[in-house]
Amino acid sequence: MIIVTGGAGFIGSNIVKALNDRGETDILVVDNLTNGRKMRNLADLDIADYMDRLDFIERINNDEDFGKVQAIFHEGATSATTEWDGHFVMNNNYEYAKSLLHWCLKHNAQYLYASSASVYGAGTTFIEDRQYEHPINMYAYSKFQFDQYVRRLQPEMQSQVVGFRYFNVYGPREQHKGTMSSTAFHFNNQIKESGVAKLFDSCDGYADGEQRRDFVYVGDAVKVNLWFLDNPDKGGIFNLGTGRSQAFNDMANAVIDWHGKGSIEYIPFPDHLKGAYQSFTEADISALRSMGYDEPFLTVEEGVREYMDILNG
Repeated sequence: MIIVTGGAGFIGSNIVKALNDRGETDILVVDNLTNGRKMRNLADLDIADYMDRLDFIERINNDEDFGKVQAIFHEGATSATTEWDGHFVMNNNYEYAKSLLHWCLKHNAQYLYASSASVYGAGTTFIEDRQYEHPINMYAYSKFQFDQYVRRLQPEMQSQVVGFRYFNVYGPREQHKGTMSSTAFHFNNQIKESGVAKLFDSCDGYADGEQRRDFVYVGDAVKVNLWFLDNPDKGGIFNLGTGRSQAFNDMANAVIDWHGKGSIEYIPFPDHLKGAYQSFTEADISALRSMGYDEPFLTVEEGVREYMDILNG
């Protein structure tokens, strides 16, 4: 069996789909379906069972038997970067991840978990090393602290543990995320509704719409996850991005090009984001490449084209 937490969410449901594409259906999906619209991410997928997150955590903490578990993909988390209830975030992200780690180590199951590029904060060097890590919100801190916990235990680990520091992932099955959905998703809606994609104007020395992020298509992120599933002897904490930053203007123009119409409007940079916004991210993927992962990553133009075909199909 393979367990996918957050399996009704964005990256989790894409992992389930990729497993299905391989013929794998012995999958337990764990999630919180309070937002019932997330079920749409599961409706076309084949799984063995579904379990509520709280029931699952209780069973994990009681060390209950799930049968033979090959791996847990831990994608479930409170992902809002604007959430400042530290008790809530640490309980949902940090303690949950720790419980699953210890369960996997005890039962010799592979543990592949979602970290985040947000651990680098406002820095401009994105290398998996403590000196470059300085989280600036609670979500980032919860991910950072779990990475630190993993590092401390790594020398004693007898089974695979892999953390993925996701950069700006976009693609299908993210529609339930609302304001947290990718800019590609929002630009598509804006072009369809008004013909105008809205981008932030200049900030942090970047011209209008020229703030740069490492945008990674979800299909590529899933490929990395499954490569490590197939290589259980390889572990560690890795940046998961393309290694190539592109401007938000590139993303907007790619959406406009697909629709064959539209324009860009620049809006004032919000006051509440000043000092808490990453104007530049670019994954250093040297560590990932050194592990042996050599697949290419789609450019924004390539990924958006594939995404728009699915989103507007």
